[in-house]
Amino acid sequence: MSDIVVAPAWVTERLGDADVRLVDVREAWEYDGIGHLPGAVNVPFDSFRSADGGEAGMLPGAEVFGDLLSAAGIENDDHLVAYDDTHGVFAARFLVTAELYGHPRERLHLLDGDFSAWQREGEVSREAPTVDPSEYHAAYDPGGPLVEMDTVEAALSDPDTVVVDTREQWEYEEGHIPGAVRLDWLELVDQDSRGLRPVEEIRAILRERDIDPERRVVLYCNTARRISHTYVVLRHLGFTDLAFYEGSLTEWEAEGGELETV
Repeated sequence: MSDIVVAPAWVTERLGDADVRLVDVREAWEYDGIGHLPGAVNVPFDSFRSADGGEAGMLPGAEVFGDLLSAAGIENDDHLVAYDDTHGVFAARFLVTAELYGHPRERLHLLDGDFSAWQREGEVSREAPTVDPSEYHAAYDPGGPLVEMDTVEAALSDPDTVVVDTREQWEYEEGHIPGAVRLDWLELVDQDSRGLRPVEEIRAILRERDIDPERRVVLYCNTARRISHTYVVLRHLGFTDLAFYEGSLTEWEAEGGELETV
């Protein structure tokens, strides 16, 4: 098993390490008023998403993202551990954004659980750390996992690829890409622990949908954060050939793509 999704104990052992940076992606009022993990910096979710400012999808643009991480004192070779208070779905989007802008994949980690889960046992701080701004360099990788519509279309006729819809059942029933299997990201989450379900339970869910690590997986959704959570979990489980499409199904149809209904 990888250390892509890391347990609270993993984080506790590394609190204070110079090259491990905790990143809280909640809103500033939550970070300040409710508290945060000791030493965590705040990079709110809305600050690294944009409908029109980035290279593709909801990306904010390399310059904007670089400035955000520079202001947070993050270096290009830091280990980043992201968390939120929503089972990790917003934090996962931060990690995927960082990957798309060139941060080393092996240095991107998702806290297993969220702030509420951490708060049950771990120390909470209300003091923001002193941050020395860095010179973080972000550059969009066009060869990364974010793909265009033609890649999805080609995947539909490839027996070695499975296209995965990460939306809810009712959304899937109203219309989905032909042949796509549905995997709601929340199926992978344990509501009590607020982290991931046991690995074997997740693997069983994936086997039911014929989502196999030996196949290529192409994800899509109508929200980038849900794709991102599933992407991070699959990487954690050892899937290596992963891609995702962030265009809406409205765009899919506008470009001549067909949809199936249930």
